[in-house]
This record gives sequence, C-alpha cells and structure tokens, in this order.
Amino acid sequence: MKTDSTAAASAATTAILSDLADARHQAVVVDSPPGAGKSTLVVRAAQELAAGGERPIIIAQTNNQVDDLIKKLAGSHPGIALGRLSASDYSPPPALDGLTNTIIGRTLTDLSGCQIIVGTSAKWATVRDGTFGWAILDEAYQMRSDMLLQLVERFERGLFVGDPGQLDPFTIVDTERWIGLPHDPTQNGVSVMLEHNPHIPVHRLPVSWRLPSSAAPTISQAFYPFTDFAAGTNNGTRALEFRTPGLRKTCLDETLAMAFTTGWALHELPRRHVPRTDTETIQSAAHLAERLLTRGAVATCENNPAGRDLGAADIAIGVAHRDQADLVRAALTRTGHPDAPRVAVDTANRLQGREFEVVIVVHPLSGRRDATAFHLEAGRLCVLASRHRQACIVVAREGIADLLDSHPSTDPVHLSVRAKFPDGWEANHVMLAKLAQHRVAA
Repeated sequence: MKTDSTAAASAATTAILSDLADARHQAVVVDSPPGAGKSTLVVRAAQELAAGGERPIIIAQTNNQVDDLIKKLAGSHPGIALGRLSASDYSPPPALDGLTNTIIGRTLTDLSGCQIIVGTSAKWATVRDGTFGWAILDEAYQMRSDMLLQLVERFERGLFVGDPGQLDPFTIVDTERWIGLPHDPTQNGVSVMLEHNPHIPVHRLPVSWRLPSSAAPTISQAFYPFTDFAAGTNNGTRALEFRTPGLRKTCLDETLAMAFTTGWALHELPRRHVPRTDTETIQSAAHLAERLLTRGAVATCENNPAGRDLGAADIAIGVAHRDQADLVRAALTRTGHPDAPRVAVDTANRLQGREFEVVIVVHPLSGRRDATAFHLEAGRLCVLASRHRQACIVVAREGIADLLDSHPSTDPVHLSVRAKFPDGWEANHVMLAKLAQHRVAA
C-alpha cells in the first residue's frame, strides 16, 4: 500500500508542477487533506521556480507557519538565499538562529538579494511597491477574500495550497450584509477566486502521511466526503506501547490501552449538563496526558522502526475555547509531573497546521445543552481530530448523540450561497459512530 501511496502522491506532484510551468495558467489550486505534505509541496515548488529563474514570494497566514517554512527551505536548499519579511516587533525563534542563508528584514529593500521571500499575509498587505512573477499561498483556504484582494497586485501568477476541510477564515464583524454576494469578503479567497475563474486547474493530494491507517478512512468519510484520500502507511507500521506497566489499573489506563491498541479512544464521562469550564472534563484531559508521560510511551513508526520514547512535545490537548486551554494548563501543572506543563495545549484555531504523536481532544459539544453553529462547525472538529500520527483520545460527556438529534440544523438558507459540505451535524455523527466502538466509561 505504501508503494501505491507513494506513486499516487508522486503523480499528483508531477501534475501540479507541470501546470505550474504552463504559461496558460495564471493560478493553480491544490486541495490537501491533513498531513498530505502541503509544506513539502510549497518548498519544492519554491525551489523549482527559483531554479527556473523566478524570484517567488511565499505568503502564509501566521508567523509560526512562516518560521516553519523558513526552516524547511533552509534545510532542504541551503544554497538558496532566503528572506524573512517581518514586522518591526518580530522576534525570531531560536530555531532560526544559525541559518546562514536567511536574512530577516522589515522591507523588500532589506531583502533585495534574496531569491525567495517569505512573510505573513498581514505583512505582505503593507507592501505597496514591487511585483513578483509568482506567489505561493500556503494555507490558502484560511485567507479571507478581502485579504487576497489586497495582495493580488504583488504577483502575476499564484499557487494556492490549502485544506478545504478545516476552519474557515476568522472574522469578528457581522457578516450578514455580504451573504450571497459574489464578492463576499468574508469567504475564503480560494472559493471566491474559483467562483469568478472556473477554468483554473484544481489538483488534490491523495495521501495523508500524518494520519495512521486507523484514522484516515474515518476522517475522510466525516470531513472529505467528495475527495477521498488514503493513509500513507500500512496497518502495523505504527504502534505505541508502555515501558512501565500500570501497577494499579484505572480508567485512565483503560483509555490509554484502547488508544494504543486501536488508534482511537472515547473517554466518556457521565451524562451531565455542565459549563464549558467543567472541572471534571478538564482534569480528565490533563490526567490522561500525565499518565501517558508517567508510564513512558514508546512509538514505533516508519521513521523510527526501533522505537522512540515520547516526550511532552509529542502530546497535545485540543479544546474549543481559550479559557478551557488556560484551565487545562493549570491542571497539568497541578499533576506534579515535571514535564506535564510542556504538553501543547491550545484551541483548534491555533493547533491548525501542527502535528503530534498523540492528541487528546475535549469534544466541543461535551456537556452542552445546545448545539450552536460554533460548536457544530465541522472544521473545528476536523482540526482537533486530525493532528495525530499515532492515536487520538476524545474526552466527552455521554449524550452528544442525543444532543445532536434534539438540535437539528437550523441554519438559514440564502440565495446564491452553496450548501456547505461537510455538514457539522453529519460529520459529528460519523465521528461518534467511530468513537462508540472505542468507548471507555470513566
């Protein structure tokens, strides 16, 4: 299967680069499932363009994404001069120290000798002069169309790479006045561009190299019903085990054993309506991470066939709200494990694009009395459930399926607005049906 996956991924990349070289196309769009190698494609495309005499720019959505791309570009192509276009208050992370082929500058003049320039969309929007032949837009589906409109004068042709199944662009203003308009500025830039330019070629990456074989079919069915993809590894290639046996088995150990054996686990708490800061739910997520660290997990995979000890940096806890994240961090500190505070804890918005070995998810609908559009959003659950390489553990209170059935979708239907797929209600039911097979009562 891995040979077939490699061949399929290679064929997709070849087709993308072929369209990139075709002067008839002003833009090329690449849809990608979680962990399909978006960053790898961006790095390769930038190198191919630079080798062909172009001076491409790369536009990402966050500083973390820009820093990650700089590291990958510098490591893969040490002979290419890189520029990091930054704001005046930007402080480079330690990972960028010692990169001899990278210059950090506040203006294009500072980076005049660089072959590839990388910056956030917000920073590029402040640039008023200069035009480039090519721009590569990373996580393009997370860019609003009004932001894209500010950037299009900076480049003549563009490669748009992103994941259409994850979170929509974020806005804090009321959006009803634009609903149904062809120039709706709150839609993602890719959708608006394709609406006005249906001739633009759209490619799809067919393989997820992140998600294990236990997860790819479920994530594909729930969140990518029209663009099926496969896992890049076979059953048995990845595995988790403990170095230390549990001397006194608890429900935490049962949940971890289920996750280690099957790749999924539902740590289900008793049915109860609770606030989103529910102490029992928060503590369960923190204690699962602490227990995993205490017993010493070892991960085997295609990159480490002999096994590798997992540390706090390999674990993440994903939540829907920032106040939940603050409480989980405090709960991790209270566990007393010295490494527990280093576990990554954040909202889906901030975890988007990141990757971990084991992810613990506090379900957005856990303990709620209603199913709001925010908590039902398919993209939020997709991000939380697709960050892992080995196992995903969902912490939730019993009753989510009943909540969904008692709160069917009531979103208004607007003229000239396409129905959104996947539907959050249906995606949640697909995920719950899978998790029900791996349920551990807490």
